[in-house]
Amino acid sequence: MAYTYKDAGVNVEAGYEAVSRMKAHAATTFDENVLQGLGSFGGMYALGEEVLVSGTDGVGTKLKVAFAMDRHDTVGIDCVAMCANDVVCHGAKPLFFLDYIATGRLIPAVAADIVKGVAEGCRQAGCALIGGETAEMPGFYPEGEYDLAGFCVGKVAKNALLDNSR
Repeated sequence: MAYTYKDAGVNVEAGYEAVSRMKAHAATTFDENVLQGLGSFGGMYALGEEVLVSGTDGVGTKLKVAFAMDRHDTVGIDCVAMCANDVVCHGAKPLFFLDYIATGRLIPAVAADIVKGVAEGCRQAGCALIGGETAEMPGFYPEGEYDLAGFCVGKVAKNALLDNSR
């Protein structure tokens, strides 16, 4: 049985339209170092003959599995993988990672398990976990739930960059 984004309730066309509308706003911030606009896996910013490539992502619905299993380290690994993959696919080597954990009530042991997984993901990706943010917002998330996102930056020589043209 084929299962599509539409079957899951995701409106792909609305996503494309949203990105299209966002591009105009983002473009007003670009300088000559921005190599390509929104829509690629990673953002690319030239620094001389090198390019910084950045990627940001979340874990998405896989968090529901973590909540059900009460296992929180694996989503940290996955978060790094999602972000690092968006950097690596452009030919860049991941340099560093930052995480963002948002929750209604901070449970230190759960936060530590998440970051344990993030650190493992960083070791696997060959990058440093250099910081992040933990936001506690009572009443915003259901009890025992959280969201996890991250941001990875890598570097590649300009002549080795893999962009949408190759």
